[in-house]
Amino acid sequence: MRADRQRVRETGRWLVRHSTDRCAATAGLALLATDWTEDDIPLIQTIGLLSDRFGALAAEALQRRRGGGEALLWLAERVAGWGRVYVVEALCRYGSYASRSWLLRHACDGDFLNGYFAGKVATAAHLHEAITSTEVDDDLVDHTGRLLKVMADCGGMGMTLEHYPPAPVVLAAHAAHLARQAPTVHRYVDAAVIADHLTVTPSNRCGCTTEQRDRIVQQYLTVLDRPDWCDTVRAGLDPTSDFFVWFASNVAARLHLRAFADLTGGDDR
Repeated sequence: MRADRQRVRETGRWLVRHSTDRCAATAGLALLATDWTEDDIPLIQTIGLLSDRFGALAAEALQRRRGGGEALLWLAERVAGWGRVYVVEALCRYGSYASRSWLLRHACDGDFLNGYFAGKVATAAHLHEAITSTEVDDDLVDHTGRLLKVMADCGGMGMTLEHYPPAPVVLAAHAAHLARQAPTVHRYVDAAVIADHLTVTPSNRCGCTTEQRDRIVQQYLTVLDRPDWCDTVRAGLDPTSDFFVWFASNVAARLHLRAFADLTGGDDR
């Protein structure tokens, strides 16, 4: 705090650019994170690509700068793992219009660590408003499915459906939009996992009343048991994969899914 601002910036830049030691580079990035000069954005983005180590500080540094929202989006599209957690959480705090559109469609990349931020994304991006609006595209519906699947089973990591007040509204809207989409394997699996969680979990822990939960599950099952959806998942899932075995013996068996009736002994509804 007593140092000259220009000297702090120059020291931080030099350490980030030239240090061969991770701790020294971290110290340099921390110095840059105390400032707000836009000229440093490209340098911060570059070191931020090593996101498991530097993602948290890079996100903090970018948040302080004008144009930080665009810079965070650039970084979010290029990082994964823990780095993605840091950057997506920063985007949730930043709250720009551009970041909202990205958060609603691309934040979850399927990694287990998405559980740490899925609830924050749903809340910060006002998912309940987007999914119930008159202009809903496939990317939004698909990503909503991923968010709901993550929130259904991320206890101990982040916000679950139980603690997400709009859960029944978003679940019902997603099931309704799903009925108007073309079948794909990913859509089928996401919807089935959500429906399975709702089935095996007490309704109050799903954020729903019993009546709401049962109605939503039936919405999902009506879509999943359509002939074209059954044909799609049969053709698209590898029957020799570990995932297929797990899915068929657990999710499909509990839900008595028509597409897997010959494998699980369920009724051919």
